[in-house]
Amino acid sequence: MDDIDRNIINTLQAGFPICDAPYFQVAESLNISETELLARLKALLAKGFLTRFGPLYNAEQMGGALTLAAIKVPAERFEEVTDIINAFPEVAHNYARSHELNMWFVLATETPAQQQQTISAIEGQTGLAVYNMPKLKEYFVNLKLEA
Repeated sequence: MDDIDRNIINTLQAGFPICDAPYFQVAESLNISETELLARLKALLAKGFLTRFGPLYNAEQMGGALTLAAIKVPAERFEEVTDIINAFPEVAHNYARSHELNMWFVLATETPAQQQQTISAIEGQTGLAVYNMPKLKEYFVNLKLEA
């Protein structure tokens, strides 16, 4: 990663313009071409310096629902249960944890009712209890990591 890449990352963490030509506007502010900006973003993603580049939506404000869920998976079934859970399109992230509840995942559904339906379907397919841990309060952290 060179200074231009670092500048791209630091600049984009501050926001992305909503306009007809957002990449052009960002590129112009960085004194590079739009083509170079797009190529560098693709390279940063391909090399793993960025894991994703895109908008974050507030699912609840759009009528959907998000929740964190956890499950206690016997070690000998971990891979099997991972495959079952990851097959659900509503599962946004899935993580192994060193805890009694050793698998944690995020569910993103189009409606709040669909959230419980998905949890019930996961329980039915795995035979394991899913612990739903909805957020009680949301905090805006405004985390920016200087590259």
